Amino acid sequence: MHITMKQVTYTDSRGLDTSRPTFSEVVVRGIAPGGGLYVPESLPSFALPEILELAEWPYWRRAAAVFSRFGVDFCAEHVDALMQSAYGAQWDDERIAPVVEVVAGIHVLELWHGPTSAFKDMALQCMPLFFSAAVDKMQASGELADDYLVLVATSGDTGKAALEGFADRDHTSIVVFYPAGGVSDIQRLQMVTQRGGNVGVFGVLGNFDDCQNAVKAAFNDQAFNAELHGERHLKLSSANSINWGRLLPQIAYYVSAYADMVAEGGVKPGSPMDVCVPTGNFGNILGAYYAKRIGVPIGRLLCASNENNVLADFISTGTYDISSRVFVTTPSPSMDILISSNLERLLYELAGAEAVRGWMASLAAERRFTVDRETFAAVRELLTADWVTNDESLATIGRVYAERGYLMDPHTAVAWEVAERLRGEDPVLVVSTAHWAKFGTDVFKALTQTAYDAPLPKGADSLSGLELLDEVRRIAPNAGSVPTPLAEIAVLPERFGEVADAGREGIEAAVRGWLER
Repeated sequence: MHITMKQVTYTDSRGLDTSRPTFSEVVVRGIAPGGGLYVPESLPSFALPEILELAEWPYWRRAAAVFSRFGVDFCAEHVDALMQSAYGAQWDDERIAPVVEVVAGIHVLELWHGPTSAFKDMALQCMPLFFSAAVDKMQASGELADDYLVLVATSGDTGKAALEGFADRDHTSIVVFYPAGGVSDIQRLQMVTQRGGNVGVFGVLGNFDDCQNAVKAAFNDQAFNAELHGERHLKLSSANSINWGRLLPQIAYYVSAYADMVAEGGVKPGSPMDVCVPTGNFGNILGAYYAKRIGVPIGRLLCASNENNVLADFISTGTYDISSRVFVTTPSPSMDILISSNLERLLYELAGAEAVRGWMASLAAERRFTVDRETFAAVRELLTADWVTNDESLATIGRVYAERGYLMDPHTAVAWEVAERLRGEDPVLVVSTAHWAKFGTDVFKALTQTAYDAPLPKGADSLSGLELLDEVRRIAPNAGSVPTPLAEIAVLPERFGEVADAGREGIEAAVRGWLER
């Protein structure tokens, strides 16, 4: 395959940034002035033979091909080197993102073979490398004299993956905020035991939306930004999925997956596959949308929600309404999100910046918006959605293991259940976002037919999340081993235990204290 290198520039979803930044500039900035999200001004295309050829290549080369086709402003040799580092020995499967057939017509895309056992590694082993390379380039050219402080709000998996990706990385420090009591025991331990001299972790008194809103408010606080710049020579950036540097690697794994599906006989060349994605912030399924736009034969995009089913409701009605919606704690905490930031990018692609500005203003002021009839029709043509209760997701874990000997985590179970409900004639690719061992407590409940809200059975109720992993493997001998990085956290010291107040002031105070340590 001959990869052309035509540089792509970017606009933003609200039409307020007219500077037409490059990929490097977009990755470093994170979010656009005025709160919009960066999107490419033009999209490339892949011909079917080019996609199928990828099946013969190692994963790093597949990802490099996608980045190069998107016109990133690095030379091909530099992109290759960064990708080989991003997708190298730190992965426990050389295929990186293998496609596994669990039952005829339903394949699983396993995105959790990286160092933190979650799909966020697919982007966050890659994005920090490009971030540091971009800062290097900008400093060498005299465009930039500052280093960066990366602020991250996480519902569980992004935090650890970002910490791992940015730990001891040049030009950057990173501080992660997670909802105290709103992540699994193992997710919390992964974050608070993180090694590295440039990392910080705080719980927040609130849910994920509180974390995300507070971090966004800190980004938009001009006085705080001026303080960091004047006193610390720091600028703020983000590693959340609002950063285009997070989204481009996600497009790559859908291109790769189709090549593997054809190579393994799961779909005929050129025939469509449906994709079912468990999603809360809409970034993962948006990657599939862009893959479809650039030529991957993807049929229906199936959006799988948990009990925080704001996306499923929006896709069904055209109204996004969180004005009176109650936040629900679920066994799939990475989807416990009410403000789905990346939906803004899809709405931009369907309706343009002016419409997005109005809808986002309504969401900020009234906590709701309704799209016009034409946009709603376009959404319905692209997306089909359903949602799964807490107990239904656990029941799916138990049933699929009993019937197929395949153990999945609660997020994947949400997608599997929706895929079975909505399955049509085309093969379906279920996106698996985490290793089951990250959620040992709820997987144990699933295998013992214990309701989500019920206490653990006697004898297990005194065990930690880590200790329950051994119980899961005893009950489910086909579950496989616990990934080494997860097993090791039992002996690592907890470095971070502080809890910040919710809101912008709490986040900013935590950052100031951490910088003065």
